[in-house]
Amino acid sequence: MVSEDLPGTQIGGLGKHVVTLSNALLALGHEVAILGRNDVGGPDPAREIGFKGRFIAGFDYRYPGWKELQLGVFNPLKRPWFAHKIGKAIMRHAAGFDAIHYHGHLPMVGLHLDPALNYVQTRHDQGSECLTHLRFRANAVCTTLEPRDCSACISANAGVLRKSVTAVAVKGYRRQTAASFGRQKTIFVSDFLRRQFLRAVPDVDLSHCKVIHNFIDYGYLAAQAAREHLVEAGSIMLVGRVDAGKGFGEFLAEAAPRLPPNASLCIVGDGPERAALAQRYGGARIRFLGWQDYDEVIRLAARSQLCVVPSVCEEACSTTVLEALALGKPCLALARGGTPELAVYQRYDGQLQLAATMRALVDAMLAELACAPRLAPLPASFGADASLALPKLLECYAE
Repeated sequence: MVSEDLPGTQIGGLGKHVVTLSNALLALGHEVAILGRNDVGGPDPAREIGFKGRFIAGFDYRYPGWKELQLGVFNPLKRPWFAHKIGKAIMRHAAGFDAIHYHGHLPMVGLHLDPALNYVQTRHDQGSECLTHLRFRANAVCTTLEPRDCSACISANAGVLRKSVTAVAVKGYRRQTAASFGRQKTIFVSDFLRRQFLRAVPDVDLSHCKVIHNFIDYGYLAAQAAREHLVEAGSIMLVGRVDAGKGFGEFLAEAAPRLPPNASLCIVGDGPERAALAQRYGGARIRFLGWQDYDEVIRLAARSQLCVVPSVCEEACSTTVLEALALGKPCLALARGGTPELAVYQRYDGQLQLAATMRALVDAMLAELACAPRLAPLPASFGADASLALPKLLECYAE
């Protein structure tokens, strides 16, 4: 496994996915190592991220900005340069491994590898065609396909020259990504991501690509949740990085004035908007808990009556939604990105409630709070468990 998101003390969904997958493969008897960064983390990075195998500190990712913000352009050389650096690290350590699986933000890494390597990459976000990975700007989903328009994400007042340089960067990035997809195995974590790339690059060859949804370690989640024997009526949980794309501000603006007297909101996560939102909305009934370790997140979710995922960006395949569904909680989210695809993992009809607007989402939340908490015993298995996804991945490795 290879990722520039590891190690770290607070790893996001992509990093957690890599660790979950790696530990699941170890449990099946495979030999697994994670190749990651050597410029972050403590003395025992494997333990730090909860990985039970060997961590290889193989490359640095220092100075990733390349003064793009100061210059007001996306640099055409920057991302290929970092992809080459990761590719060189892979080549240094690839001997003896039957498969190399990259989870990161540079889809052209495979172009810098020996074609004889059994290489697979997983695309976790919209970074296949978008240089910010999110397709989200000015607090709204970005729908433009024109490379020159991408300059607005790096400079508010880009002139002809800056727009032209950014267009070169975007076109080259998409061209290299398409070349990688055309020659190497690629997994999209939702069909939404596959469709989005086809929209940007219609003539790409995706015959080597497939869709495999994200997954969770259901056995571990169920064991943690089993320690909780009480569901708190009126309790609502939100989890995620507190930034613009996750929609916490929009949700609180709509929900806070309408919150029933017996209801309380618990917001778990850190990010650039946390302090301002906590100052404006925080109190006895709206609590900002900051970052919590995974065990505590699951315990808090198990005690909640329902979970809300208010992302206004287009989530690729939210593990927070999967965790809520696994716990049997009603889960409310906007009908965007890959989230509607996750309805196949509902444990009962209507468990995943999708809304078109934030107001409609809050309306659904209030309707759910008016009912008694749903007490759904944890079943023996869950459709998005790692054990069910592993055969698909192993088949992909073996192809």
